[in-house]
Amino acid sequence: MNGDGVLLETDAASGIATITLNRPKALNALDMAMADGLRATTRHVAGDATVRAVVIQGAGEHFMAGGDIKAFHETLDAPAAERRALLERLIGEVHEAVTSIRTMEKPVIASVRGAVAGFGFSLMSACDLAIAADSSYFTLAYRHIGTSPDGGSTYALPRLVGAKQAMEIALLGERFNAARALELGLVNRVVPAAELAAATQALALELANGPTIALGRTKLLINESLNRKLAEQLQAEQDSFAACAMTQDFARGVRGFVAKQKPRFLGN
Repeated sequence: MNGDGVLLETDAASGIATITLNRPKALNALDMAMADGLRATTRHVAGDATVRAVVIQGAGEHFMAGGDIKAFHETLDAPAAERRALLERLIGEVHEAVTSIRTMEKPVIASVRGAVAGFGFSLMSACDLAIAADSSYFTLAYRHIGTSPDGGSTYALPRLVGAKQAMEIALLGERFNAARALELGLVNRVVPAAELAAATQALALELANGPTIALGRTKLLINESLNRKLAEQLQAEQDSFAACAMTQDFARGVRGFVAKQKPRFLGN
């Protein structure tokens, strides 16, 4: 399932799906074709039972530099209603992708290098884990073109870094480096740029080789926890544990623990 702007590669042997933002000459800036492709590919991997972990990366030297400002410029002379409809469609497409990333019951890793700006920042924030090259740089950037953020960043940021830091990132739009992103908790790991691909693959394999159902349920428990009362979360944990205990991977894990052997999880 490859289209203009986005590539999807699924490795049946490992269970890893890799989504590549593929406009490297434009620093992978988001246009309508990429938005359509991102929506379609995230929906596809969410429903593919053979996929046990997902990587989102950018082609070339950058993850994503945000929206395609040149395309925005070309719409400025269009009637207001037409321009608004176009932008709402673009944002609606990527919001469907963000929803798929947040709700699919399998881990999603953002593997970032170079520019992580605008919607690229939002997209990274929607992923479950993020690994960054030490050469990466980050800015939410929307204020610089006179608009407010999209892509779920105003949802994710307060949860990741707290309200005050979220305000600073969004209201000032300052650029910061990978070390600062790690300090803030926006990324999980920072590695030398030359090692990013290998480090991403190792992390994806660790997740893909895990108990997929349990990892997916753990992801949903964490994502939904801030919207629940304690009693509701405890009940959700009880229900989830009991459901996981009915899986074959649970039996493999228990038998492996008793036998003092590493279990081989198969994702069922």
